[in-house]
Amino acid sequence: MQEKLGRSYHALLSASAVSNLGDGIGTVAWPWVTSLLTRDPMAIALVALAFRLPWLLFSLPAGVITDRFDRRRLVVAMDLFRSLVLVSLGLVVALAVPSDPAPELSLPGSPLYWCLVVSALAAGFAEVLRDNAAQTLMPAVVPRSRLEAANGRLWSVEVLGNSLLGPPLAGVLLALALPLSFFANGAGYAASAVMVHSIRDSARPPKGAVRQHWLVEMREGARFLWRNHLLRDMALGVGVLNAVDFMMRTAMVLYAQEVLHLSSEGFGLLLTAGAFGGIAGGLCAAAVVRHFGASGALRLTLATICIQLIIIFLWQSALPVFAVLVAGEFMGMIWNSVTVSMRQRQVPAHLLGRVNSVSRFFGWGTVPIGIALSGLTVTLSQETWGRAAALSMPFAVGAAIMCVATLLLWHRLSREALGKVAFA
Repeated sequence: MQEKLGRSYHALLSASAVSNLGDGIGTVAWPWVTSLLTRDPMAIALVALAFRLPWLLFSLPAGVITDRFDRRRLVVAMDLFRSLVLVSLGLVVALAVPSDPAPELSLPGSPLYWCLVVSALAAGFAEVLRDNAAQTLMPAVVPRSRLEAANGRLWSVEVLGNSLLGPPLAGVLLALALPLSFFANGAGYAASAVMVHSIRDSARPPKGAVRQHWLVEMREGARFLWRNHLLRDMALGVGVLNAVDFMMRTAMVLYAQEVLHLSSEGFGLLLTAGAFGGIAGGLCAAAVVRHFGASGALRLTLATICIQLIIIFLWQSALPVFAVLVAGEFMGMIWNSVTVSMRQRQVPAHLLGRVNSVSRFFGWGTVPIGIALSGLTVTLSQETWGRAAALSMPFAVGAAIMCVATLLLWHRLSREALGKVAFA
């Protein structure tokens, strides 16, 4: 008989559901409001870059903080801070948003644009600490034998809010009034804080570890990950996956409007495409791993993402884009469930926050690179190939990067490599 996941897990799951619903609304609201100010792909990419840059700058210190302080309180505090930032931004948008989009943006002369950039940066720093603390909580609130199932359900709930419910809801809210989308995002974070606050057990970091200088503690986490060849390779792999994924997401804003000719509602629906596969992937993660093995599941993920990007580049129609996003998100959730569960099992509790942060540094620290590369690719190629072709180029570049990464990682993720973990 399987052990129960427990009340604390379900509180964490519910908090993830409402906060990710807010994230899903923000996925559409941030770039859409920015596109009302400018059609410049680099300016739009800069807002996304500001939101993701903290993963590169703050991931490692966030791990030290997570291992030093009450993890439940960290999650609550960061959710409340993000709520304040989003509600404040909604008020600014209500007062300052223009009625007509500008053909080109003069960055120093647009206070609203810089409010978007600064608030994205602030929310991004809070997200780094919040998500690292929440992931470190997981093995303390569920039995280790249920980690794949617990992580899979959590990923499914995140996708449900982030990609299935949030984006179309954002389209409706944007059509009604632009500030509503930011108010709804902030409300989701506030509700999440209340739910996580209800967790009363397993919130404090384990006792027994001697506190040292934060740089020493940070190096300890980095050393553990780097010496574990399997965890290191998976961290580098997810770094490539995330960089390419955000290249695609950033390019999709103008690609959907100018190549696929979608409205704000249609753009929101397009972003939900992968949600169907993602939810199924999270729920089926344990069964898929039992059938294909961890090695087969990880290798299949890499191959699927390569095919996904090639099809989006070659076939510029909403229906095939929808189909490959479903397949890619399904396998992406399998990857997450396998790699996160392995890390949570293998890392000692007193190091988990720091090792998580180092892994997420590699995994999410590459996101700003992918975002910047997306905008740069469009800007440099449109003079040679024209606007429509240039908006498709990030998908071609992403496909090339993924094919190279797949070749390099294929042997490293073999059944033999996953069967023996090296700590030497």
